[in-house]
Amino acid sequence: LGALTREARDALTPDQIIAKLKEGNLRFREGRKISRDFLAEQRATASGQYPAAVFLSCIDSRAPSEVLFNLGLGDVFNCRLAGNVENPDILGSMEFTTKLAGAKLVLVIGHSACGAVAGAIANAELGNLTQLLAKIRPAIAATAFDGEKAASNPAYVDAVRLCFSSNLCQ
Repeated sequence: LGALTREARDALTPDQIIAKLKEGNLRFREGRKISRDFLAEQRATASGQYPAAVFLSCIDSRAPSEVLFNLGLGDVFNCRLAGNVENPDILGSMEFTTKLAGAKLVLVIGHSACGAVAGAIANAELGNLTQLLAKIRPAIAATAFDGEKAASNPAYVDAVRLCFSSNLCQ
């Protein structure tokens, strides 16, 4: 395997990158992950990196992109923030990855049982977290849902998360 080279990354189309991500996720789900020599990948990327994609995902410890997609060092850039909320700093980082560093794909990754979404539903307030959760709150009002609209209802939390992270509010 090894880390992506500039030539290998540049030869990939966005569709091929998506196909490789799907293959890696299938391997993860089936428990047949490819073993990685992370020390060799670290040495290979020490003088440069050529990630094919950038992920915007949540900080949730159960959802690390490299593990879920069976990726190695140097394969993707990661922007992780509670609730995968975008802000000017995240957008600037993503501009860097796509316009200056050559990433060809942006992928927004949501996950079930998101604590940030549940916190927004529950009106949690805590220092800087309050401002972050305020960005999720419009999706609460925009989410059509039949059932209990509470942070303790996993189906409702997932419906709000889907609305927020994909703009699929009904």
